[in-house]
Amino acid sequence: MGYGVIRKKGSKIETMAMGVVKMTAIKDPYRRMSHILEKMYELLDCYHPDCMAIEAPFYSKNVQSMLKLGRAQGVAIAAALSRNVPVCEYAPRKIKMAVTGKGAASKEQVAGMLKRIMVVDEKAESLDATDALAVAVCHANQIALPGKPAAGGSWEAFVSKNPQRIVRK
Repeated sequence: MGYGVIRKKGSKIETMAMGVVKMTAIKDPYRRMSHILEKMYELLDCYHPDCMAIEAPFYSKNVQSMLKLGRAQGVAIAAALSRNVPVCEYAPRKIKMAVTGKGAASKEQVAGMLKRIMVVDEKAESLDATDALAVAVCHANQIALPGKPAAGGSWEAFVSKNPQRIVRK
């Protein structure tokens, strides 16, 4: 699980921290959740963020992978909320679009663009770390747009703008 912490001053975005919560040595899935929780508290207590932005889960063919991702995200979200840090969520395509201008960009293209637009450690641990940094940059860019809500908006706003996508039974 990657993480990225940024600071935005005006139009300048500065990398504060980035990395990966490593869990390969932890075999017990519940201990992995505990490790994520501990790392989240460490990051939250060190940087005192105004908001935590996450990538929305996407459906893949491997349901077990999606369940594991959901559990990990749930732990991270719970940690943020327990420290009164609001959480915002962005779709993968929106994140890629915000960083590269292309919603179908590869992880390598996202990492390359981040290295061009801000200071990113050349030896970034992994693409998970640069992906996490991209989520933070996406959020920072969203709050900079005039007339746009800080988060992706509410469900009520979505329903009112997309009545044709709502199925009523």
